[in-house]
Order: sequence, then structure tokens, then C-alpha cells
Amino acid sequence: MSFDGREKFLALTRSAVEGGTLVKLTLGKPKSADKTLRNVFIRPVELKAGPRFSFVWRHATKDITKNHEGGETLRLLGELIGTEFLDAHLFTINQSVQLELGPGKARLKVTPAKRMAPEDAGNDRKKQRPIPTTAPWLQALGVTDDQGKPAPSMADKLRQIERFAEILGHLLEEAPLPRDGILQVFDMGCGKGYLTFAVSGILGERGRVWGIEARADLVDFCTGVSKAAGMDGRLAFKRGSIADSDVGDANVLIALHACDTATDDALAKGIAAGSELILVAPCCQKEVRPQIKAPAVLSQALRHGIFLERQAEFVTDSLRAQLLSWAGYRTRVFEFISTEHTAKNTMISAVKTGRPGSGEIARAIRDFAGFYGVTRQTLASHLGFSLT
Repeated sequence: MSFDGREKFLALTRSAVEGGTLVKLTLGKPKSADKTLRNVFIRPVELKAGPRFSFVWRHATKDITKNHEGGETLRLLGELIGTEFLDAHLFTINQSVQLELGPGKARLKVTPAKRMAPEDAGNDRKKQRPIPTTAPWLQALGVTDDQGKPAPSMADKLRQIERFAEILGHLLEEAPLPRDGILQVFDMGCGKGYLTFAVSGILGERGRVWGIEARADLVDFCTGVSKAAGMDGRLAFKRGSIADSDVGDANVLIALHACDTATDDALAKGIAAGSELILVAPCCQKEVRPQIKAPAVLSQALRHGIFLERQAEFVTDSLRAQLLSWAGYRTRVFEFISTEHTAKNTMISAVKTGRPGSGEIARAIRDFAGFYGVTRQTLASHLGFSLT
């Protein structure tokens, strides 16, 4: 194999890292012995210890984040590109560089950057944020002031919004979304709309975002903020429940902290719509708890209410993840944000594969439900899947 293209790519990467112009870098087409590894995302971050580069190792069911200094970053990239990964894509302030490696070839493509980095990335680089803190909607919602600084008591909310934007950005790259046309996005049970506005902010003119909320006062409030921020052409809010709302052919369906079986209603809506990406953060899992019949090995432990509650959450979300896999989605369950910032920190992402699950998956789901004595679960009912 000719490594001229690889060496040029590494040289351009070194220049971006040392010059402070790197926006992000992605590694794909893994050939690792670890078959669960999907890709790696690298971006600059500002930590208390100083500038670092964050590596997010994305596996089939988990993400692992590690931070490295510039020199270590370049060393790791030199080891990974061409051995562990056959595809690399570098984004800088000025250009986009893609490397594709294959038998006897190294294809390199360099194009001008489509958009500038959100903030200066020079030697005095500020923390790069997926959403500018000066966004008008953040100020209108009271999250930041007119200088872009977090309002008193809203620092945790800002971290939550930024973490969500980071997660969504990665998933939008991973999902098989149509390349042309406007993406249809529904945020079910959107509440005050913090994350709904974030979705619209990320997608810009590429997306048409709908926030669905049952409380009329919040719908009116969010509509006013959307108009004031100049987003009403691509962001709208409607009154309705998750169960009764029509989502059409939604490309992306989101439901964050929908209580109890409302999460299942949202998941079923996304599956029925053929959504390429579904993202939920479950809340208040009550349905399964009274059904659990503790297996003998767990009977003493589950006498304690707190353990039974945690086990019910585990069983509920495990069933959801398995049912999504059976329905033809690549599913991942992970921590949304540290419990320091929110107690509701579990998130389930589902990326459509178009490959329905096998009979083996169906048997595994029934065995799992049977182990805990669970015979009813709302998502299973929506999908016509018998747990017994």
C-alpha cells in the first residue's frame, strides 16, 4: 500500500493540532479485533488542566471518553490510522480532509471548509461549544445573559443542553438520514423547550422541528420565544399528548423524560414512522415494578424497596433496548450527563439499520422477561410482541 496519502493526512493533522485550527476529527471503518468498536470522534476541549483533545470511542453499546495532550494525540493518531481504522476525516477552520485507505491505495480528498469554527481556535482558544452561548433563544429562556454567561442557577441546565447537542451531533452523523431535503424532527413532551431549541439550533435550515407539549401555557411560551429568536420558520410548537400526536414520516424522534409508559408511546411512534434516529431519556418507570417476581437468587436483595426500584428501571430499559434491536435498530444505552447535574441521566439511542431482529433475539427477550416474571410491557404491546 502506498502511504503517501496517509503521511500527508497526518502532516495536515499535525499542523491543525499545533496551530489550533482543528475543529474535529473522525475515524471510521474499524479493523480492530474488538468487533464492538464503531468509530472514534476527536475534538479540542478546554479543561482545568489546560487544552486537551477528547477521544470518544464509540462501541455498540457504550461510549468511552479519554482526554490527551497534543503530543499524545498525534502519536495515537499515527498508530490508529491505517492499522485500526481505514477512514479518517479531518475538519479544520479552513478545510476538510478525507482519507480512505484500501488495498494498495490511499485516497486523499481536500476541500474548503463549509463553515467556520464557532469560536476562535488560536493559542488563547476558548472552550468550543456545539451551541454558542450567545444564541438569542438561550437568552430568551433565561439560560444565559446578554454576554453569553450562564444565568444564576442555570449552569447545570447549560451543561445539559451542551451535552445533549454533542450527543445529537454524533448521532446525526451516524444515522442513515436522507442527504437531500428537509429533515422532519419531533420532540415529544418538550416541556419548556430547552432541548427542542437546541435541536433546531444544530440543524438550522436543514431541519423542520416540532415540539409537542400537552400544557398550553408552555406551548404559547415556546412559540413566543421561537418568534423572538427568528426561528419560527423552522421551529414550531403544538399542543398534544405523545400518544395522540401524528408524527408523519419523522426522520428523528426525541422524547426526553417522558414519564413511565409515555416513553414507550414515543418509541412506538418513531418505529411506526420509520424514523432513522430515535432518542429517549426514560423517566419514572412504574409499569414493570409490580410485576417483578424476584428470582430466588435475588429474593433477599429485592426485599429492599430501593433495590427493587432500581431493578425495575433496569428491567424496563433493558426490555426497551432489546425490543428496539428486534425492531431493526442499532441500540445504545448510556449516561446522558452526570448525576451531579440531573438525576434522570439514562439515555437510549436507536439508529435504524433496516434489519429486523432474528428469532434468537426474540427468544432472548422472552427469556429475560420470564426471568423476572414480566408478562406485560407497553412497547412490546405496541409492537405486537408477546413476552410469554
